[in-house]
Amino acid sequence: MKKPLVALLSGAGVSTDSGIPDYRGPNGLWRTDPEAEKLVTYEYYMGDPEIRRRSWRMRRESETLNAEPNAAHLAVAELERSGVPVRVITQNVDGLHQLAGMPARKVLELHGTARSVVCTKCHARTPMEDALARLDAGEDDPPCLECGGVLKSATVMFGERLDPVVLGEAVSIAKACEVFIAVGTSLQVQPAAGLAGVAADHGARLIIVNAEPTPYDELADEVVREPIGTALPELLRRVGAVSG
Repeated sequence: MKKPLVALLSGAGVSTDSGIPDYRGPNGLWRTDPEAEKLVTYEYYMGDPEIRRRSWRMRRESETLNAEPNAAHLAVAELERSGVPVRVITQNVDGLHQLAGMPARKVLELHGTARSVVCTKCHARTPMEDALARLDAGEDDPPCLECGGVLKSATVMFGERLDPVVLGEAVSIAKACEVFIAVGTSLQVQPAAGLAGVAADHGARLIIVNAEPTPYDELADEVVREPIGTALPELLRRVGAVSG
């Protein structure tokens, strides 16, 4: 008997237990430091060398690259290893789903990855560690070593479009899945948030795990307000048992 496809849309709340702060929660970065938003806004970043220097300093001080997967990431990978077809669509850029054991081909990174840098001119990609090492060596706004262009984190900044291929794959998964779990996401940022509606419209069982209400709660078959680190592993055990 074919096992049902489980799609998981993960937001910043999934990684807070790993020490990575969220953005839109009560203590989120955009609420506590509105100026920080400029550091990840494409127009400001490309037009102002001082914004770029501040952005690089922020990346060097960030704990993202040192973070470890938590119980939620590990539970998702465990469900996949049990034989249940799982696809992760993540708004996070930390790579923790892959570090927890999810095969990279089964993880769609809607907003890119903080583990690489990309040249805005020639599009060459290199590891973030290499760029940060250049900062430590004294460069405060390291240019591309290939063409001299402006380097940026390989994340989708405000003002940039999502990769249409990645988004298209995410929509296809939302349409095809039998269970769609939105976890740790405010479901306020489109087009990612709309995937929950797409899944529900195509007959998926919609489950939302989030501390605060979301615009899609009324569409959901189940809403869980418990802490993600304990609620998600328990929920995925249930899903795995039903799918077994």
